[in-house]
Amino acid sequence: MSLRGDGPIEELAVPSGTTVEEHDLVVDGDVLVGGQSTVEFGLRGRNVAIGERVRVGNDIEAEGDCRLDTWCTVDGNVLVGEDAYLGERVTVTGRLMVSGDLDIGDDVSIEEGFEANGWIVIRNPVPTIVFYFIVLSQLLRVGETDAADELAEALADGDDVRDPLLVPRGAEISDDAWRVSTPATVGDDCRIHGNLRAESVRVGERNEVFGSLRAREGITIGADTVIHGDVTTRGGTVTIEAGAHVRGDVSAGDLVVHDGAEIDGSLRARGEMKLVQETGSEAEDAESTESDDDAAGGTGADAESGGDGVDADIDGAESDDGEEADPDGDEVAPDGDAAGDEGDEVDESASAPDESDGDAESETAEAAVDPDAEAT
Repeated sequence: MSLRGDGPIEELAVPSGTTVEEHDLVVDGDVLVGGQSTVEFGLRGRNVAIGERVRVGNDIEAEGDCRLDTWCTVDGNVLVGEDAYLGERVTVTGRLMVSGDLDIGDDVSIEEGFEANGWIVIRNPVPTIVFYFIVLSQLLRVGETDAADELAEALADGDDVRDPLLVPRGAEISDDAWRVSTPATVGDDCRIHGNLRAESVRVGERNEVFGSLRAREGITIGADTVIHGDVTTRGGTVTIEAGAHVRGDVSAGDLVVHDGAEIDGSLRARGEMKLVQETGSEAEDAESTESDDDAAGGTGADAESGGDGVDADIDGAESDDGEEADPDGDEVAPDGDAAGDEGDEVDESASAPDESDGDAESETAEAAVDPDAEAT
């Protein structure tokens, strides 16, 4: 069985904590390399599984098992902490040291000899680079997530499950460049040497990449990450988080830069260019203003001071819109006072006729009574 087609590895995934030390690629978890790939680094991890026709340019050190598919070439030594499985026509230019059992296929070439402390079986072993992960992928496709978790825990021998280093089929990884035709994801706290070329790139936080980033689609650079090179996309969006530092030029279709990011070179964007500012301090200021207003509503004097604060807010808002709002606001109070004065004048004028009418009626009544009295 060999790794053909798209396979279960659909992206370049660099787990958190991965480092490049001299000529070795060091990870805490497993290492999975797809078929027909070239890895110029040495590989150091827990379990190492290599697909068919893969060339590894330095030593392989596996704390657990090591599995090499057919036609693989290792330019160095292979040191295995537990069991080793070598397929047909595997070539090891150095020495093979196995602490456990050795399952080896036909026409295997080990130039400096081998040593195994357990059983040695010479036959064509079943390569497991695909087997386990095809089973996992099928379980996930049918929705059997519990069974997939149990299988993953069984493969990990009861240890904590760590994210593996995934290298897709046909990848080229060296100190000069990491070239893949799939998306690439880099975790947190990594230290990588080489230019990264992929369909899309996503770099996590607190990383240091000694090279440039180039992708056909989008690129995202996490906070506190340092890129020692250019960042380029053909038509995608480049997003640079706060605290990130790009020591080169940035060229993209659309560009999104968060407040606090540093870019030493020039910025080029064919489409939109946005600067995103943090709003946390503004929200805290708004909350403090609301608390002051609530406290000001207790007594009459406080209410007046609160009214002054509201006027200050309105004045500030109006200063942004224009200066016409202030005259309008000032005219409201005089109009209201004028209206009140006019209302008072109307009431007085209205009451005056009533009193005059009442006096005229009383005088008429008295005049009507007096003639009658004289006549009598």
